[in-house]
Amino acid sequence: MSSSIKIILNKPKMVAKFNNNQSSSLAFIWTHRELIAALFSGLLILLTWQFHDSLAERNWILLLLGAFIIGGFAKAKEGITETITKKKLNVELLMIIAAIGAASIGYWTEGAILIFIFALSGALETYTENKSERELESLMNLQPEHATLTSNREIKVKDLQIGDQIIIKAGERIPADGVIFKGETSIDESALSGEAIPVSKTIKENVFAGTVNLNGTLYIEINTLPNETLFQKIIQLVQHAQSEKSPSQQFIERFESMYVKMVLISVGVMMFLPHFLFSWSWTDTIYRAMILLVVASPCALVASIMPATLSAISNGARNGVLFKGGIHVEGLANIDIIAFDKTGTLTQGKPVVTDAFFAPVYSKQMIASVVYAIENESNHPLAQAMTTWAGELKTDTPQVEKVLHENGKGVKGYINEEEWLIGNQALIGDKQAQAFISDQHINLEKHSEKTIIFIKKSKEIVAVFLLKDTLRQDSVEAIQTLNKLGIKTVMLTGDNQSAATAIAREAHIQEFYANCLPEDKVTHLKQLSKNNQKVAMIGDGINDAPALATANLGIAMGAGSDIALETADIVLMKNRLTKIVNAIHLSKRMNRIIKQNIVFSIAIILSLIASNFLLLIDMPLGVIGHEGSTILVILNGLRLLTFSDTLG
Repeated sequence: MSSSIKIILNKPKMVAKFNNNQSSSLAFIWTHRELIAALFSGLLILLTWQFHDSLAERNWILLLLGAFIIGGFAKAKEGITETITKKKLNVELLMIIAAIGAASIGYWTEGAILIFIFALSGALETYTENKSERELESLMNLQPEHATLTSNREIKVKDLQIGDQIIIKAGERIPADGVIFKGETSIDESALSGEAIPVSKTIKENVFAGTVNLNGTLYIEINTLPNETLFQKIIQLVQHAQSEKSPSQQFIERFESMYVKMVLISVGVMMFLPHFLFSWSWTDTIYRAMILLVVASPCALVASIMPATLSAISNGARNGVLFKGGIHVEGLANIDIIAFDKTGTLTQGKPVVTDAFFAPVYSKQMIASVVYAIENESNHPLAQAMTTWAGELKTDTPQVEKVLHENGKGVKGYINEEEWLIGNQALIGDKQAQAFISDQHINLEKHSEKTIIFIKKSKEIVAVFLLKDTLRQDSVEAIQTLNKLGIKTVMLTGDNQSAATAIAREAHIQEFYANCLPEDKVTHLKQLSKNNQKVAMIGDGINDAPALATANLGIAMGAGSDIALETADIVLMKNRLTKIVNAIHLSKRMNRIIKQNIVFSIAIILSLIASNFLLLIDMPLGVIGHEGSTILVILNGLRLLTFSDTLG
């Protein structure tokens, strides 16, 4: 084949590649347009300064005018538009007036430098906002746009309905929440849980949108509409958080308009009074008024909060803590008491076998085989705990002829025409159960918080099991750290007194209340919040929703119920309580940075105003001092993007 033919045949690919490169270049320019405009205006100022002596006055003024227009267009448009729509003055408008004022009295270079540095600080602030948006976009890109039905027909994910059955091949990302009806695999759920270890999944187990099927083909039935998936809820939470402002930010925005009016009035007075009071020349009077207009503008003060807040929200989302607004990031640092639900929050939410006692003539493996065969027929949490225990020890699985469920008591199964009972004391018989406990020397007072399950073959009890909902290891770490931080820890649980006592002792909880109904939790929270104490509540269940709404801050576990997730102000997506400690440290760091920024910016403004009245600074120094401080507070806020905490 001749080279010319090859070129012709490959031309579409070459054109496509060129178009892709062109579009990516345009996208880059558009994304960073503010920064590019600021840098270009700076380049024009540099050229004017470099060739000032060789350029005619008209030409270097034209270059500086270009710097004005290119660097100041975005902020001027923003300032004028906001002033018209909101009918209030703003910092952007103040800076444009200051730059034009400087140029009007012949200080073109100083006005252009003001525009350049103001545009640069604006570009940095936009970068912070874009950084948050990019993280959200990267999250949204994890959900596929199309799904394949079992009929091999491709459909848009947004068109999926509950009951639709789809195929997910190995390596594909799951498009919607559903339940597996065929196949087994390992799922990478790190996008939701943050845990790198894949989770094994098989028939009847739930899978979630945004997670990855690592091996094996899965057939799932959709059980949640695409816009209501757990993944979509995460996206909505982040979107809401980015749009909601903290109390400090709201105060600064209210203060901004009033302050701008005060500055303009002061500048108006400054343009006349010193001429008559101190006999300054009109040139000096107007010049000093223009410097006052620059240095008194609250740019740094306005930029003290939002970049830091957005950075903190982005950092939290990246590390599995979703704040529903800046108000909640700011408020978390001021919490005095944290109340915890027990089941599913402090504990695993699933009982496990902690102790087992067997009649001498029966082996552990033989009992395990029978338990596995019978309990595998039940979906009860206690039955699943028994099945898990037995699955590790069974030698075979005998054929079960029949299984009958005894409501509130246990199950009855038949193997080789022999009756087996697995259940509580009411199913087995009180006298026989007490006799077996006595023979095995089981101290029930020592295990008062545990659930007792008996195994009975025909008329003989052959084993007894003790089960307990175990404490999460990360719960212990979190509680200990919170206690050290001086935050009071309280447990509110619907469980009985003995179970609550055991968990509280094991977790080092300072105070607890047992046998709590939902309304009891609300009552306790109100009592705890007396004397201006700020109280947070952490829970996961439907019964926790009223308490989450009542607390100063409601915090939901990521694996919790829908209503808990919707009611809470903060969500711990990784389902680890140590993340609340990380979040508190992040909140404290953010508040500390905001205070630093506010004190620093006010100090700079006051210093520059005093220096201007004492004739110690000129326009360039005023511009550099004022706008330089704005850049510094933004960079200080951006440090939160890289903040990390070792716990959790």
